[in-house]
Amino acid sequence: MNKDTRLSGVLHVLIHLDHADKPLTSEALAKTMGTNPAVFRRTMSGLREAGYVRSEKGHGGGWVLERKLSEMTLLDVFKALDHKGVFSFGLRNDNPNCKVEGAVNDALSETMDAAQRILLEGLADVTLQKISDQAICRQARGA
Repeated sequence: MNKDTRLSGVLHVLIHLDHADKPLTSEALAKTMGTNPAVFRRTMSGLREAGYVRSEKGHGGGWVLERKLSEMTLLDVFKALDHKGVFSFGLRNDNPNCKVEGAVNDALSETMDAAQRILLEGLADVTLQKISDQAICRQARGA
């Protein structure tokens, strides 16, 4: 099963942008995400619309942060990427005629809803500044 790695890739990019002393190009940042510049720009469009980043065209242009890392949470970035849900699996039939399938749907839906609430609450508790600080500590330790 393929994993959606956009969130971790974008978090990586945002923290690098915070440490950059000049705008970084789509070409350079796309390489860090293992994609091409067009896909990168499409991925970043939601973050631009949310006001977390901006892109400047022309010579010396590129991507820059519009907000401090301490003002962005994992949940903010998750939402800006327009994720439809946190699970890659779902119900076989939303409106089953079979009572067994209906019971399966109820059990899965309740469990997935509870797990999603816990995950989203956890994402809301972590700022990008916290991740950046951890990266700096790792670098200092040589880890």
